Formats: sequence, C-alpha cells, structure tokens
Amino acid sequence: MKSRSFKRPESVLVVVYTDAGEVLMLLRRTPRHFWQSVTGSLEWGESPRRAAVRELWEETGLRAGGHLEDWHHSERFPIVPPWRSRYAPGSRYNREHWFGLRLPTRRTIRLNPAEHTRLRWLPVSRAARLARSWTNRDAILRLQGAGFRTLLR
Repeated sequence: MKSRSFKRPESVLVVVYTDAGEVLMLLRRTPRHFWQSVTGSLEWGESPRRAAVRELWEETGLRAGGHLEDWHHSERFPIVPPWRSRYAPGSRYNREHWFGLRLPTRRTIRLNPAEHTRLRWLPVSRAARLARSWTNRDAILRLQGAGFRTLLR
C-alpha cells in the first residue's frame, strides 16, 4: 500500500448535464484557461462513487441524490510531470472513473473559489471542444446519441 501522505493515483470525472443537452463546464483557477467537468482524486479507502458524490458537493454545491450515473468506464493516463510530486515515487499513471449527473434543468451552482473561477452551460459539442483533457472531451462526447435520458455503454 502506498503512503497516505501522497495522493492516490485514482480519480473521478463527473459530467453534469441537463435534459436539454447542456453540459456544465468549470474554469480551474490553475492552470489558466483549463476548462473541465467536476473532477477529483479519490481519498484513501474511498470508493469511486463516494468520491464522485463528494466532489460534486465540494465543487458545485450539488447533491447527487439518486441521479448519479456510474458510466462503468475508466481511463488510464500519464500524470503530468509538474504534478508527480503529489504522488508516491514511481506513480506515473492515474486511473479516472467516469460518472454522469443528469439534471432536468440547470441548477444554481456554488463554485468553490479555491478551485474554480467561472462556469458555463454549453451544448455537448461546444463543451467537448472547450474541455482541456482528452478524457473529459471523450466523456462529454459519450452523451451524443444517448438521448440525454440514459447513457448507453
């Protein structure tokens, strides 16, 4: 087991979207110009679902309720060199678990100012273009053709 003083190299990505086909995008405080969905690392001993619920609350003020969808998909990607010091020596990859939160309509979002400075509700194609990470872009694009009711695998 890795030391708990380091971050766990496992995270969640939660795409928040409405029945009208709008996707919530958040602008990170740093790095600059980095738009993303809700994301965050799993804490030691925490399940991906629990982390998704926690990150939704911390970053947006949204309660997931029974609407959180486990998309049963994950991606592995390299940890960028400037952030590797946060992880145990030898950790080079992160495993990201994908979730969705479907809302009937837009909700009031309470940004965490330590993490994000702005938000936008955008159509799927525009949100995907704005997303800075390839995993976030690919997750958003999974909504196309899903009818915004049920995300199909």
